[in-house]
Amino acid sequence: MNENTTRKNVLSGLVWKLLERGGDQVIQFVIQLLLARLLLPEDYGLIALITIFIALANVFIQTGFTTALIQAKEVDEIDYASAFYFSSFLTVLLYLLLFLAAPAIADFYEKAQLIPVVRVLALSLFCGPLNSIQYAVVSRNLEFKKFFFSSLGGTLFSGVLGVYLAYKGFGVWALVAQQLSNIFIDTIVLWFTVSWRPIWAFSFERINKLLSFGWKMLFSTMLDTLYTNSYGLVIGKVISPAMLGYYNRANQFPSIIVNNVNNSLSTVLFPVMSASQEDKPRIRSMMQRSLEVSSLIIFPLMTGLIICAKPLVLVMLTEKWLASVSLIQLISLAYAFYPLHITNIVAISSLGKSELILKLEIVKRVFSLFCLFISIPFGIFVIVAFEPLISIGTFILNARQNKRLLGYGVKEQLSTISPYLVLSIMMGIIVYPLAYLPIGSLATLTLQAATGATFYIVASLMNKNNSIHYLLATAKELLWRKSMKKRPEQITTNRREYDE
Repeated sequence: MNENTTRKNVLSGLVWKLLERGGDQVIQFVIQLLLARLLLPEDYGLIALITIFIALANVFIQTGFTTALIQAKEVDEIDYASAFYFSSFLTVLLYLLLFLAAPAIADFYEKAQLIPVVRVLALSLFCGPLNSIQYAVVSRNLEFKKFFFSSLGGTLFSGVLGVYLAYKGFGVWALVAQQLSNIFIDTIVLWFTVSWRPIWAFSFERINKLLSFGWKMLFSTMLDTLYTNSYGLVIGKVISPAMLGYYNRANQFPSIIVNNVNNSLSTVLFPVMSASQEDKPRIRSMMQRSLEVSSLIIFPLMTGLIICAKPLVLVMLTEKWLASVSLIQLISLAYAFYPLHITNIVAISSLGKSELILKLEIVKRVFSLFCLFISIPFGIFVIVAFEPLISIGTFILNARQNKRLLGYGVKEQLSTISPYLVLSIMMGIIVYPLAYLPIGSLATLTLQAATGATFYIVASLMNKNNSIHYLLATAKELLWRKSMKKRPEQITTNRREYDE
């Protein structure tokens, strides 16, 4: 595949992945707002209490084989089928384990109603083996358009179902039905849109080959999942399920933005970087481009969330969720640095350094858990206040490795993102005083958002911000590609100055 074709596939894949993630997240966001008005924080807290167990089971079912299948230079139908059947066997074992462990989980949290919730919600695991292989096939071929339709259909149907059940008074079961129906519909739609079907073949030799890379990624992802969900475990057990509900709602606002951008970039970049793993200068160039684009988007949005948290909660969630305001601000500060360490990890993974990923994950999570446990006695706000510190430390640790591997370390990456960070801080300084105007919450939020967006876009254009010009030129290229097929020499003319 030549460079021109690769770039076209990357751009097309990125656009469809952004549409899939963006459309899904926007719909999810609206649905969650409606549910938050109909349900209590305790309902969200009950679901969050068992999320860690479902998430850890999904790591075993999906992560290791999926990453190995994408990263491998060559795979065939026997590889796909072997991974599918082995994952299916694991799914049965893990579901039985969760089914039997449900009473113990309920006893741990002293919530008897969790027993049926665990057993029903764990049924979602059975979609994992098929979805993971479909994900690997689509990722290797950069055919992310197929995810768009499955995600949109599942999110719409499950959202309507969840809101209807919440309105009818089903409480926590409205959230269970929403999550299950979303996963099941995704699986059904992908079955018809992805051509892959498992053949009747199995090879332990292929499983061992995939696990030689995948087990390290699986273990590192398990550590990350365990750490991420440990907040829910600690807050739900030590403080209260209601406070866990506040924490989860606070996390919703920054995560819907950051995960959309980061997942889209990493999903598209990982297979492309893996295919170019022998060309380190090219990987470094892709890293730099990824950091520029993600920082251009993430920094101003996280700054906006920090400044506008209170009117946002009042308008979107009502006064019963005001306890989430300070949590939103702290979590947004932590999420602002996610593009940096996610991009670093993708680059390291694409080079096949799974052992290094595992070592980094162990160091990071030991440090993170230490911060978590020393902050527990001081309450939830101190617990969450450590998240920005952990995020910055994670970036530094990851970037130091890429200094050695690619010559692109902390200093170089900070130089890349600094223009976007400075502009975002300036935007925040201008927007913050507007909160003291004697107007309502909706008017305050609208004025702050409009002022911040106008300032940031105009300042970026006046500052000759390369990334915003690159994005505009990329949009034109995608819109004009059909008309330019007869004039291929013009396709990249409007971006040549940036690329050089």
